[in-house]
Amino acid sequence: MSVTDTLVSFRKVQKSYDGETLIVRDLNLDIRKGEFLTLLGPSGSGKTTSLMMLAGFETPTSGEIWLGEKRLDRVPPHKRDIGMVFQNYALFPHMTVAENVAFPLKVRGVGRSEIADQVKKALGMVQLDKFGGRYPGQMSGGQQQRVALARALVFQPQLVLMDEPLGALDKQLREHMQMEIKHIHARLGVTVVYVTHDQSEALTMSDRVAVFHQGEIQQIDTPRGLYEQPSNTFVANFIGENNRLSGSLQSRSGDTCTVRLPHGETVQALAINIGTEGSPVSLSIRPERIRLNGASEACANRLTGRVAEFIYLGDHVRIRLEVAGDNHFVVKQPIAELDAQLKVNDVIPLGWDIEHARALDPLQTH
Repeated sequence: MSVTDTLVSFRKVQKSYDGETLIVRDLNLDIRKGEFLTLLGPSGSGKTTSLMMLAGFETPTSGEIWLGEKRLDRVPPHKRDIGMVFQNYALFPHMTVAENVAFPLKVRGVGRSEIADQVKKALGMVQLDKFGGRYPGQMSGGQQQRVALARALVFQPQLVLMDEPLGALDKQLREHMQMEIKHIHARLGVTVVYVTHDQSEALTMSDRVAVFHQGEIQQIDTPRGLYEQPSNTFVANFIGENNRLSGSLQSRSGDTCTVRLPHGETVQALAINIGTEGSPVSLSIRPERIRLNGASEACANRLTGRVAEFIYLGDHVRIRLEVAGDNHFVVKQPIAELDAQLKVNDVIPLGWDIEHARALDPLQTH
């Protein structure tokens, strides 16, 4: 990636509130022009603090933040040319929708007729053309969030920051707004940095996702890359559903390794993030990659499992099994492939291919 493609750069940024605990530790991150980047992680992982430092509402304890050629961490928030969308909308209740959207243009000294033009365009973009005269209190949560979005985009900032903007909406509206924001982003080509703790939201919307844990980025990749190729156990467990089998490393040969499970079974896997022979390993296998009964015969890894439970989810079924001493081993099957004869307590063969098992660091229990 050439330097000219980078819009924002965090360089060795740290943040501590008490001088002892680092909320963000040694953050190095390049955000590309025009990309939709999501900062994803559990609460307390440092993602929101990183966003607030970029917005100017927090100051780094050490390190630098750059926007293009300009050092940003010394510039006050209102001079950063950044649009912001928060979860609580932060609209002015005493102003109409049009006045709310016009506000960033007004403070920038834009002329009245140009303001009217830009406001009209911005409201059109979020499909609220007819709502300019209403007050925020007369609108639903989803409509208010659209107004907040229009306000963040109206002055054509090069960067828009969104902090859990859909957190207060119900599931259906939330999913609708995810696509809406994604389409607006594609149309405008503006750079978006988005914070969420909802992994499916991150996978749906983003070009790239940075997974935060304990103040550090664990992995930054495309949604598909994170899901299919997690680089450690935290990412494998945090993104999507994941089967985890604990074992010890028996041997390694090039890119693959053999792992011994607690009851003596051995499994072959991709060697991704492992120690020396004999050291503990956590195996990661996605539920949809596992084959049952006859379909498992061609698989390199084969074990048996006892069916414990069926959970029907409309288009697919989750089958919970006891496998290798683990009673939370889940297999996902499309309804069309489900064997209707299968019942609880059946003991069946199951298997998966080497490339669908990743040998990773052992699970930290803290």
